[in-house]
Amino acid sequence: MSYELDPLPYDYDALEPHISEQVLTWHHDTHHQSYVNGWNAAEETLAANREEGDFSSSGGALRSVTHNSSGHILHDLFWQNMSPEGGDEPEGALADRIEEDFGSYEAWKGEFKAAGGAASGWALLVYDTFSNQLRNVVVDKHDQGAIWGGHPILALDVWEHSYYHDYGPARGEFIDNFFEVVDWEEPSARYEQAVELFE
Repeated sequence: MSYELDPLPYDYDALEPHISEQVLTWHHDTHHQSYVNGWNAAEETLAANREEGDFSSSGGALRSVTHNSSGHILHDLFWQNMSPEGGDEPEGALADRIEEDFGSYEAWKGEFKAAGGAASGWALLVYDTFSNQLRNVVVDKHDQGAIWGGHPILALDVWEHSYYHDYGPARGEFIDNFFEVVDWEEPSARYEQAVELFE
């Protein structure tokens, strides 16, 4: 199986002024593409090693699968949970669950922003299928700090390539502006899917 980079679900300039056309072009076409390429290359190495019975390079390839597949999956989610129509707060079942698990939307948002400030990679809102609750998690790189059984609901990329061109070192300003383009339709659908599968 070969993995491919899907096109953005909106134009490259659609999230301006919050995320520039230049950043989306670099981020999607170059950075995201590199994770797809890395995943495919690692899978090819593993397949060749199995066929040849030589597993001397399989350990590194397995690490590459984890890193690059996570990068690809999280970037797909990142693009999908933003849109030019974003900026509102969640509604319905997800809003109710955020209030139940965090006390209020503002409490959730404050904690999520703290996760974004602490991460060397990603801030994620996940549905923890072990504890049956929503959690904010700090994920370094793409795969360090993720929670087993965590079903991703919302993803914020805080690698420097996500914001430095637009905001310089002001990561907090980028995080604030991320909320201006979050489209809660996708996270809400992912939450409802998780609850249906796991509760």
